[in-house]
Amino acid sequence: MITFNFETLFELKKTTHLEDWVAKIVDNHGFTIGEINYIFCDDAYLHKLNIDFLQHDTLTDVISFDNTIGKLISGDIYISIERVVDNAKDYKFSFDEELHRVMIHGVLHEAAWRGNLFLAILIERFSIDSARRRHTPVTGRRLLATNETLAGCVPLTHGHLGAFHT
Repeated sequence: MITFNFETLFELKKTTHLEDWVAKIVDNHGFTIGEINYIFCDDAYLHKLNIDFLQHDTLTDVISFDNTIGKLISGDIYISIERVVDNAKDYKFSFDEELHRVMIHGVLHEAAWRGNLFLAILIERFSIDSARRRHTPVTGRRLLATNETLAGCVPLTHGHLGAFHT
């Protein structure tokens, strides 16, 4: 089950469509949706979490608290709407495109980080770089295609870290 929670004045549209999209990507990575909670907040809220839990005194766009067990993806994904707005402007994407990228980034923290950190980073970076060069949006379809392209890379393993951010 995917839930959407709001700690700031923000309204998410087409939640059913987004739930299906996230579930498809999770399934394509060989995982199953457990309980994923998206929490949309502002910079101050996420900055406090970053300091309190990760000891990082910086702004960030997403922090994931991973509760995944085996192949059952569960966790809390906090997203700063202010960072999404700024990133969209900086990288010349629409707000929705950047929001979708950050949402999937949070899920990749939960799914792909399980022993495939290097591949997860390559998937996201390659997707973003390709989109910038072509001036086209980063979509779930592009992420899945990129995953297939990069599947032959030698993965680096990484232990369970609990909370992740970029």
